[in-house]
Amino acid sequence: MNNEPLIRELYTAVSEGLVRPQHAWTAAVVVVALATGWIVASGMRQRVERHHAAHKDAGNRPSEALRVSLGGLRRLAFPVIVLGVLLAGKVVLHALGVFKSAGDERLLQLAMTLVAAMAAIRLVVYILRGAFRQVPMLANFERGIAFLVWLVVALRLGGALTDVVDWLETTTLQIGKTPVSLWTVLMGLASLGVTVLVALWLGSVIEGRLLKSRLDSNLRVVLARVTRALLLLLAVLIGLSAVGMDLTVLSVFGGALGVGLGFGLQRIASNYVSGFVLLLERSLRLGDMIAVDRYQGVVAEINTRYTVLRALDGTEAILPNEMLVSTPVTNFTYSDRRSRVAIKVSVAYDTDLKKAMALLVEAAAAHPRALKDPAVAAGITGFGADGIDLEVGLWISDPEQGKGNIQTEVSQRILEQFRAADIEIPYPQREIRVTQVNPPPSPGD
Repeated sequence: MNNEPLIRELYTAVSEGLVRPQHAWTAAVVVVALATGWIVASGMRQRVERHHAAHKDAGNRPSEALRVSLGGLRRLAFPVIVLGVLLAGKVVLHALGVFKSAGDERLLQLAMTLVAAMAAIRLVVYILRGAFRQVPMLANFERGIAFLVWLVVALRLGGALTDVVDWLETTTLQIGKTPVSLWTVLMGLASLGVTVLVALWLGSVIEGRLLKSRLDSNLRVVLARVTRALLLLLAVLIGLSAVGMDLTVLSVFGGALGVGLGFGLQRIASNYVSGFVLLLERSLRLGDMIAVDRYQGVVAEINTRYTVLRALDGTEAILPNEMLVSTPVTNFTYSDRRSRVAIKVSVAYDTDLKKAMALLVEAAAAHPRALKDPAVAAGITGFGADGIDLEVGLWISDPEQGKGNIQTEVSQRILEQFRAADIEIPYPQREIRVTQVNPPPSPGD
């Protein structure tokens, strides 16, 4: 083949007439290749969907790596199969003598080049997605990135890329008093996208290393988020400076952002600052059992703007970080994860108290969650109108698992042991005494 752009070769081939046998056979091979690739790729897509459905029905959620692998193979199937059929068609047409010169295979060569470019681009994007598995941005814009790259490759192969670039360079936008060409804007966006993508990847790698370290959980979260923010800021500065953009314009944007934060975003900024305060001072940790206002539960997440509190019934409350800084918070596991569970019961006044308290201690100590240190203890809390009030207390090390279930189980065991020992749990009793009965009135009164 000569070195002319493929788009010109396509124009030459079409101008010669598609009624030529070589071009008619080429069109037939291209149609068969596209149909075969579409059918096989559709079959693979259906098999992948059935595979995912089978995993869901079995209660097994497929891993992210498996989904990426199956999805990548499905996307690669179409261009690879089409390219294979085109190569096989080229060999067959040469063997049959349909193609006698390099000029006869212009159309087929153009189709093979474009399909090969599509396969290479999808392969690169598939590899990047596997490497950037923790960056959701790449997954969301994967098809858009692949289309743009394939379009650039197609324009390059077609010889039209130079004309497009010249048009973009001559077309300018007026930004303030400075004219900026469309080519500069596109290059700025491209460099910015690449640097941000690299920053996100580095941030995910550093975050993974930090989460595996032995540092405090709050400190790991702070370092991971500060590192990611700094990397993103550095990526933006590098991406903008790579296309020659004056970074002093950012000072104007920074001043406007500061004014906006000062007037319109006070609460949001306060929540962000409060989030870093919570993470740095370690007053709250992941897994702590806390109560604030009318909310109580386990700290599930501490984000820069809000904290997720998971209650024992499974509900989750999203609390602004400012609320946790400015409102009194009860932390049941701040310095010690051990927590006391108390069960109260009343017995009749004629009960053997030593025996009753021994049974209380025995019933509470038998619970599997009860700690041996501090030991279970029982005592008298008061003398009621109907009986003597007793209380038994046991300590647990996992308050996030709930206290109500322990109280129920220990109370059932206490009731069983009291009934076996003939210890009475008194009912409310009242004595009514009539001190004087007035005689009935006489008939003459």
